[in-house]
Amino acid sequence: MAEQPTDFRRGRPAPSDNNFELFAWFFMRISGVVLLILALGHLTIMHLINSIEDIDYWFVAERWSTPFWRIYDALMLILALLHGLNGLRIIIDDYLRPGGARTLALSILYLVGLIFMIGGLIVLLTFQPQL
Repeated sequence: MAEQPTDFRRGRPAPSDNNFELFAWFFMRISGVVLLILALGHLTIMHLINSIEDIDYWFVAERWSTPFWRIYDALMLILALLHGLNGLRIIIDDYLRPGGARTLALSILYLVGLIFMIGGLIVLLTFQPQL
């Protein structure tokens, strides 16, 4: 007779044998909550308080003229990218056996993540609004 599955309602258990995996496990939970707050704030400001007709280059240029909004958007970018990359890393670890394919997949994942992180931060930090 087949063994009964464990109760999956509790989620992925916290790793206890590897400090990096434990950090990644906590990061996913904390970053998820922070991202939810940041995304709801972004949604409120960009789509509920302001009309969609108001959002254009000038709106973004005025918004990014203050450091607060650049930091807000940079934090959302960094957390979303790292949260997503960590999730994909876990999926790759779950489905690919150690070896060449897993190493290649993780290398591509990290490279693409780094490219998007650098590109996004360059835009956020070097944008000079022409008001």
